[in-house]
Amino acid sequence: MRQVEPSTDRARPVAHQVVDCVVLALTVLLALVPLLPVYGTASALPAVVGGTVAGALVAVVAAVRVWPVMTTVATLLVLYVLLGGALAVPTTTVAGVVPTLDTLTGLADGVVTSWKQILTLEPPLGRAGNVLVVPFVLGLGGAATAGVVAAGRRHPVRLLTAAAIPVVVLVLSILLGTVERLLVTVVGTALAAVLLTWGSWRTGHLRPRRHTSLALLAVVSLVGGVLLAPVVGGDEPRFVLRSTIVPPFDPREHPSPLSGYRTYMKDAKETDLLTVRGLPEGAVVRLATMDAFDGVVWNVLGDGQPDGSGAFRRVGDAIPTSVQGETVEVEVDVHALDGVWLPTVGHTTAVDFTGPGAERARNGFRYNDATGTGVLTDGVGPEQSYTLEAVLPPVPTDEEIGDADPGQVVVPQLVGVPDVVTSRSTEVAARATTAALAARAIESYLHDTGFFSHGIEAAGDYPSLSGHGASRITELLGGDIMVGDAEQYASAMALLVNQQGLPARVVMGFVPDEEQAGDPEVTFTGENVQAWVEVNYQGVGWVPYFPTPPTSQTPQENEAPVEQEPQPQVVQPPPPPPDPTIPPDADDEEPNVDSNQDDEDTGIDLRRIATITAAVGIPLLLLVLPPLLVVLAKRRRRRRRQRATDPAARISGGWDEVVDTARDHGTPPVPAATRRETARTLTLAHPGVPGPELAERADAAVFAAAPPEQAQVDEYWLTVDRSVRAIRGDLPRWARLRGTLSLASLRARRDSDADREPRVVRMLGAVRRR
Repeated sequence: MRQVEPSTDRARPVAHQVVDCVVLALTVLLALVPLLPVYGTASALPAVVGGTVAGALVAVVAAVRVWPVMTTVATLLVLYVLLGGALAVPTTTVAGVVPTLDTLTGLADGVVTSWKQILTLEPPLGRAGNVLVVPFVLGLGGAATAGVVAAGRRHPVRLLTAAAIPVVVLVLSILLGTVERLLVTVVGTALAAVLLTWGSWRTGHLRPRRHTSLALLAVVSLVGGVLLAPVVGGDEPRFVLRSTIVPPFDPREHPSPLSGYRTYMKDAKETDLLTVRGLPEGAVVRLATMDAFDGVVWNVLGDGQPDGSGAFRRVGDAIPTSVQGETVEVEVDVHALDGVWLPTVGHTTAVDFTGPGAERARNGFRYNDATGTGVLTDGVGPEQSYTLEAVLPPVPTDEEIGDADPGQVVVPQLVGVPDVVTSRSTEVAARATTAALAARAIESYLHDTGFFSHGIEAAGDYPSLSGHGASRITELLGGDIMVGDAEQYASAMALLVNQQGLPARVVMGFVPDEEQAGDPEVTFTGENVQAWVEVNYQGVGWVPYFPTPPTSQTPQENEAPVEQEPQPQVVQPPPPPPDPTIPPDADDEEPNVDSNQDDEDTGIDLRRIATITAAVGIPLLLLVLPPLLVVLAKRRRRRRRQRATDPAARISGGWDEVVDTARDHGTPPVPAATRRETARTLTLAHPGVPGPELAERADAAVFAAAPPEQAQVDEYWLTVDRSVRAIRGDLPRWARLRGTLSLASLRARRDSDADREPRVVRMLGAVRRR
């Protein structure tokens, strides 16, 4: 007789399983080395090592304790939440360890968003935000998965799958990493040597006399890879994803557009900068919108908030907008502009670049929906031509704005605002009864009582310093004479209006003069460059204000300078209007002070609540749903057995219920055994189960000449229920729970007796009838 070889699908010793988990964890750790330059070694090591060690420990325990897949996944999710704060998002924790709500949010967002940040941010990334989620997840998941797969039963497919997991992690690390070739070569060679050695040991082909040869082979491979890789690759850079993904436009890399305002007056006052055809009367051309003040300059918000002026995105052929107004088509020819800011009109809905460099401009165009501002990432070149389709919203009057409250838009917190701004804002807007009247009073104060001067000595201007930071605004509002140009007055009004709780931003662009207004073709020079302010009202939107005094209002033409105190409002106050409308929670002296920051702090952040709910609810759902499905499947199977059409099938289904319960709780039936043989095994394992009785009654019901009565079926199922309780009662609580959730009986690859025996009964009945 031919001797049957032992099956290759048998359990392995615990010590060998532990070795598998440790070796594969080391290979995953090696595979993550190419990510260290992306973050900086000191920043990335805790996440890489901590995640890999935690994954290896889970793999060892799961292999030794023979955990089900769902238990292993649930443990990994719990460790991700418990350890992720200290290792992946340490900046959101208390003392670097204790997780907070921000930690849960960062971990939930990081699984989706951190991959993008790795590719779009410039290395080294450090530990800020949730960028470390990627190496932590790769280490935790890679080590656990490889260890669990390798430590299972002997099977060639398991061996190949376990070895492939570190290789996949290495490929991901290379694609997400930098272009350093030597580091990847060393890591790849070391990884191959470890996996080959481990594979030889696992398959039983590793011999002591081969250790020297294997070491020499590893050294030759390492040296050959290090020396030959530069020769083979030459100067061709290694492919990484970050080299093909265009990073988002960061306006902080460019100087404040408002800082260059006076340069236009000095160097390009009579230079043709651009020509616009089809500009409606009263419309202006926007160049840049700035809503962030740091005490030195106004600039574009650079943190990428979707509602701020720094969120520039790539757009398609059409740009959707919810703004209502006149639809226009404008043609623009750029002559001498430089920088990245692209002139636009209104709210752009489509851009069509023409002429030289059209394809380059089309690929580099980015648009900000909140401000209607466009940029070309490679810069606006000379002779750039394009056609704009845009919507021009109407400019509302003070009467149309009425008593509208300050808008609920989010603007950055202003930094370094001088004290004179607060006191002067209170004085000027003291008599205003609505938000719109407060903004108009501030505009009139600057426009009517200030003097105009560019401060260009060659042109004979009155002395006026450039700049619009805190010191310059202090001099403008608190000095002996208020003099400046649009750079200072726009900055001053935006700061003054902001003290009244009104969201404000500074806009820089081109404004046609009186002679150009209404012309079908307008050519703008440096003299047309202007700066103004936009204020947001709830239900109205952004409204422009022009606080700069007329160019004719200069100190030389005024023998007695106009005092800066708002005399008409103090000396001759207007009579109070009947039933004045005061914004809610307003102060009598400052009736419209409802700071935007307070609204932001006290409002309900639905996005944050949704993120936290998802971060907590999804892991809980993943933990609860699979066990619940297993329990429901077993209940459905029991009910189907009890309600079978044939009475004999109901009794045989009861026998199957006992056998499946024993299988799930660690007593599988002997393959190809009869009921009586299986009954003896059940009784030995669980003395409280009347196995022979159940088997004899089931055989009798199936092979009897007449079907059993319903009373016999009910009595049999009472015995089945007592047997099921006896099987479960012999085990500790944890074993009972594990048996309840076991999938052994559900995935058994055999036809149940309940499926076969009705056919047997029908066949016997047919024979008897013959």
